[in-house]
Amino acid sequence: MEKPIINKKVKVQKYPGKGGWTYVVLEYTPSEKGNSLWVKVKGTVNGAEIEQYKIASMKNGLYMLPLKVELRKKYNIKEGDVVDVCIYLDKSDLIVPLEIMECLEDFPKALEFFNNMTESNKKYYIEWIAEAKNLDTKVNRINKMIDRLMEGKRMYDI
Repeated sequence: MEKPIINKKVKVQKYPGKGGWTYVVLEYTPSEKGNSLWVKVKGTVNGAEIEQYKIASMKNGLYMLPLKVELRKKYNIKEGDVVDVCIYLDKSDLIVPLEIMECLEDFPKALEFFNNMTESNKKYYIEWIAEAKNLDTKVNRINKMIDRLMEGKRMYDI
């Protein structure tokens, strides 16, 4: 059975100021060589499953796990709370929803650009589309994504 890289209770913190991240600080020493600035993880926060998250190096063996707003709202997690964090290394490939892949397949140029982007750039588009509250918004976002990819633009390119 796989052993968690972190399994402990930690206090939720919030970076001060408007738009400040809500996060927990974790002690971690990567056991593998490679990119240790960002480490992809999966697991649970207070029993809520997380997948394809990344912990960010804060130096000196400390890493920050950002707690996304959807997670905080759904499980009423706020600054000052103590949460149980159990995470594992996530070596899985990024999951691209079938509805997005089917649309991209109709536009080979967009698909090629999408496939050549970094995993995090792909994830920005996927999450933006997934956050749509209704079908019309989702369809519009997929169309905008395809238009931008056809122009060779990532999510946050101007």
